[in-house]
Amino acid sequence: MAEVREALRLAAGRLAATSDTARLDAEVLMANALGITRSDLLLRHMFDAEPTAFAALVERRLAHEPVAYITGSQEFYGLDLRVSPAVLIPRGDSETLIEAARAAFPGAGPARVLDLGTGSGALLLAALTLWPAAQGVGIDRSAEALAVARGNAAKLGLGERAELRQVDWTLPDWDAALGRFDLILANPPYIESDCALAPSVAAHEPHGALFAGPDGLDDYRRLIPHLPGLLTRQGVAVVEIGWTQAEAVGALAQTARLVSHLHRDLGNRPRALELRWL
Repeated sequence: MAEVREALRLAAGRLAATSDTARLDAEVLMANALGITRSDLLLRHMFDAEPTAFAALVERRLAHEPVAYITGSQEFYGLDLRVSPAVLIPRGDSETLIEAARAAFPGAGPARVLDLGTGSGALLLAALTLWPAAQGVGIDRSAEALAVARGNAAKLGLGERAELRQVDWTLPDWDAALGRFDLILANPPYIESDCALAPSVAAHEPHGALFAGPDGLDDYRRLIPHLPGLLTRQGVAVVEIGWTQAEAVGALAQTARLVSHLHRDLGNRPRALELRWL
């Protein structure tokens, strides 16, 4: 049986054919197989014997299964979230929405927060962690996604403050019973239906959370007209966009009598629009 350090070297070499982060993937999978943190792995366990479970995890990654689904967890804004194939894997780029919301509420935070298409609950739970006095509502049409979000809320001690509802925004009057909110967060589907995605995304992540018609704008067209009725007068909505969509989504917002302000991610790409009443 190889030592951990040698098993990592061999696994990283194999994974390089399917992953741009082969060494990191191997380390995360090894830590998972050992039931420890990656930091603990690197500091204390490099000379241990390779665990028997590691080889099967590597094979799954070689088949393009995302690491987050293999391990069942993903970090987002410092929170350790459970994920499954029922939910989109939270990306670091989406933390731009939380940073934009922080900038929008420099003093007292929002009293009520709405997360449209909550998935794992990442945006909602990050906001509730940031503002301990806030109450939140997360909606999703997927019962399986809501089960993941409820589990994350309970795990983080936020179950009392995070109300999770099954709501489908493609249906009439979907927003009638929600009320108004100081902060609305949304990462809707925004990928063009014919867009070619990496195999790890296309074959494993939920298509309903990814694709939004020929131009990727279908869900913005559904959601944005409802935002004025969901926002308080001084409220703010922060909506994730594809990097080419700022102008088109901004035009939809203007039609709904909302003014938009662009926020860029750490790679300096357009990532979110902050929307307010005119």
